[in-house]
Amino acid sequence: MVKDLFNLDGKVAIVTGASRGLGQGMAIALAEARANVVGVGQSDMSATEAEIKKVGKEFLGIKADLTSTDKVNEIVEKTVEKFGRVDILVNNAGTIRRQDAIDYTEKDWDDILNLNLKTVFFLSQRVAKEFMKQKSGGKIISIASMLSFQGGIRVPAYTASKSGVAGITKALANEWAKFNINVNAIAPGYMATDNTKAIREDEKREREILERIPAGRWGTPEDLAGAVVFLASKASDYVNGYTLAVDGGWLAR
Repeated sequence: MVKDLFNLDGKVAIVTGASRGLGQGMAIALAEARANVVGVGQSDMSATEAEIKKVGKEFLGIKADLTSTDKVNEIVEKTVEKFGRVDILVNNAGTIRRQDAIDYTEKDWDDILNLNLKTVFFLSQRVAKEFMKQKSGGKIISIASMLSFQGGIRVPAYTASKSGVAGITKALANEWAKFNINVNAIAPGYMATDNTKAIREDEKREREILERIPAGRWGTPEDLAGAVVFLASKASDYVNGYTLAVDGGWLAR
């Protein structure tokens, strides 16, 4: 039956940045679809763990600073040690720093690119090696952005990183589809998260944004639930290298 295509029972998902916001929402959605979840990040993940256990699934929290690739091997090894396998990777962890391009520092550039792009690539590579070893295929889902399609203002490193996410999504799909590995991305629109707090508190800027969104509202973590379950499940077995916008119609305007 069609509904069975979305069932993740027996699957194991790694979700980075799972402590709050979009990462937490997607981790819970995957658990509700019956996957066990490994949350990766620096912040306390007890709230995420509690919600996942409420739906009867297991949760493993791994503390790791993803601005470096040092913990990449450890993340996969601990996942396999606990659950015996890995089936899904959601590259969600990311950050943003706003500054005029003329004044942007090398440190800010490196910090953004390391977390938002470099670790995304190398964690995907490591998980793909595990998929190939298991000979079971797998799903890699990275979080892109509206700035994978547009230039933005005062966020040059973020734009570069998220454009890079869309690019490597295509590149990795080209190489790994033959191993039954699907590599795709989700590009959230303007979401009510910590990253947009400053914008939402600016009355003029918030009004300008909402006027352009056909849906007329900010997105929420729950708005990504269907998209992430779709891309993590058998329902998306013939979807490769695609960046799916979940944006309330922003790009269509």
